[in-house]
Amino acid sequence: MAAEIVNPQSELAEDAIDPAFALHRGGKMAVRATVPVRDAADLSLAYTPGVAKVCSAIAEQPELVHDYTWKSQVVAVVTDGSAVLGLGDIGPEASLPVMEGKAILFKQFGGVDAVPIALDTKDPDEIVDTVVRLAPSFGGVNLEDISAPRCFEIERRLKERLDIPVFHDDQHGTAIVTLAALRNAARLTGRPLESLRAVISGAGAAGVAIARILLETGVGDVTVCDRKGIVSRDRQDLNDVKRDLADFSNRTGLTGSLEVAMDGADVFIGVSGGTVPESAVARMAKDAFIFAMANPTPEIHPDVARRYAAVVATGRSDYPNQINNVLAFPGIFAGAMQVRATSITEGMKLAAAEALAAVVADELSADKVIPSPFDERVAPAVTAAVAAAARLEGVARR
Repeated sequence: MAAEIVNPQSELAEDAIDPAFALHRGGKMAVRATVPVRDAADLSLAYTPGVAKVCSAIAEQPELVHDYTWKSQVVAVVTDGSAVLGLGDIGPEASLPVMEGKAILFKQFGGVDAVPIALDTKDPDEIVDTVVRLAPSFGGVNLEDISAPRCFEIERRLKERLDIPVFHDDQHGTAIVTLAALRNAARLTGRPLESLRAVISGAGAAGVAIARILLETGVGDVTVCDRKGIVSRDRQDLNDVKRDLADFSNRTGLTGSLEVAMDGADVFIGVSGGTVPESAVARMAKDAFIFAMANPTPEIHPDVARRYAAVVATGRSDYPNQINNVLAFPGIFAGAMQVRATSITEGMKLAAAEALAAVVADELSADKVIPSPFDERVAPAVTAAVAAAARLEGVARR
């Protein structure tokens, strides 16, 4: 605990208190050269005068920047520190360990370089303008841990202004992995997606994106709940994002509490935290699917969920069926950047979800509806599917 770190200027107690401190000392990443600089000849090629030839060529043909720099292999991981993990608004400096972690996951699981960029502003105009000015250095932008509803506006405006992939992982990464797990749960139990009624607890970035992708894929109905209950058209306290959500979800017109929504529901998806009473879980449909993804404490404890559900998933690595964004974002960016895509389309997201589900489609069980993050088949499958979809959608430049 921070209070036990007696002298933050010295290399003392914190490393002994918790191995996490020892691992993080000095940061988790570094820049490494990919070419040697051993002598004057190497120096003259890597820097002046040789570099001037390459600069001049790019000035004449700007598209050459993809061939002669790292641009097409590097992602900016951008945050304002306003919604970091379950810690909330902890600021840009405190967000850096998470952003470094994200960057090393890009490299480890997708072979993509990434640079953490923590911005000291929460103003959407300033964030958008800053990222646009930084964009010439990057082949893609991963927005991370930016609070709702600002995250929706920031992503939309950046997609409008940039011709490189922009992806808010808290929204779309979560939605893609959730859809993949739901596809396989439905396959395992022989139920078409069209027959399912889902309830999402949480109307923030992840909840809204999950609702969209499930309905786009053909799930029968999706009801989303926030702290005040079901997001429905009759409510007068909704912001613009939730009013839009009410227009395309909750087709049966339910009103009231989360418990009302869960009555007879086939699917529960938790992206909110809090605790759902067992009495509400007991009223779900027979052989339901429960994806309680709050971390570290799921909305419904797996032991409770298993009493009623055919398939249980969480956001934790110590239970089966971990819904983990690392299954999606490295391969999505690797595929998009492989073909120099101008954006990440809905078709590319759906292709990623289908490819991810297909990795374990022949191995399905109640405890295996989604691959492990360490399954070496995942990133290549997602990368290939996203690249192919980009070509089909007409956003690939090669």
